[in-house]
Amino acid sequence: MTMTDVIILDFLHDHDLELSPKPLYRNLVRHGHDIGYSTVRGRVRALEEQDLLQKDDDGYYELTGRGRAYLAGELDAADLE
Repeated sequence: MTMTDVIILDFLHDHDLELSPKPLYRNLVRHGHDIGYSTVRGRVRALEEQDLLQKDDDGYYELTGRGRAYLAGELDAADLE
């Protein structure tokens, strides 16, 4: 789990959004985060592999129950390996 992962998860949770990587990147930058597009694209894929994000058929990512549990402190980084 990287700091970028936490920023992405927190952002989607705090704003209750489903976004594809490009709009997610643009909104993160707009809110003051210094993150590159390729980093966002790679991290959402990694978060999907860890079942923290779910991608729909249109390419939009949203938090899963497991992602919400991580943010609530019910899972720690060791549980994700």
